[in-house]
Amino acid sequence: MSDAPEFEIVAYEPSPIGMICLRRRASSAEPGGVVTEITLDHRFLMSSAVTDSERALAFHALAMHEGRELQVLVGGLGLGYTAREALRSERVARVDVVEFLPPVIDWLTRGLVPLATELQADPRFAVIEGDVYQRLASPPAQRYDVILVDVDNSPDEQLGDTNASFYSEAGLTLAKRHLADAGVLGVWSYADSATFERALRRVFREVRVEPVRFENGVVGETETNWLFFARG
Repeated sequence: MSDAPEFEIVAYEPSPIGMICLRRRASSAEPGGVVTEITLDHRFLMSSAVTDSERALAFHALAMHEGRELQVLVGGLGLGYTAREALRSERVARVDVVEFLPPVIDWLTRGLVPLATELQADPRFAVIEGDVYQRLASPPAQRYDVILVDVDNSPDEQLGDTNASFYSEAGLTLAKRHLADAGVLGVWSYADSATFERALRRVFREVRVEPVRFENGVVGETETNWLFFARG
């Protein structure tokens, strides 16, 4: 039996919401491959091995918008897969990412996450330290064609104590001001939320809820995440 640890701890740092850890391990699905993961207070948050729903968040939101030279705002950098999917579209002129946790931005800057080189080489990409929920509750400095939020576990299970207001009718009304005409809001969740869907329908003309089913090789099960889209 090998004495090597199951995970390589790349970084383990305090953050405003707890101890955040960046770790790597060998891929069980790809010989010689490496999987990068983030945990918060030893709770699993995300993995480079399972990115289906993060990528689908950007893909479906952009498919709902017919425009070009699109300005995209992403709430939550994570491992960068939502931002990268948006940048894959030639119709996207700019992707601004608002990330609350300074260590996550530092990991990107230092090239510790898988997409760091690709993202930072794209002149359309920018990352800003800040609270996307506070930003969307404030008067808009500019309006975006697409706003993608992937921060909390779900509308009913937030990582931060002050995030809940965004998911209410009042919070969504404030956030809507940041959308340009025909703009699309997309929100990621690991679970369905009838309460959040009702709030969206009270504020927006068009609402779509998309379940994304995928094989999670990390746990060996089929899982479902939920994507909420709103427009108008």
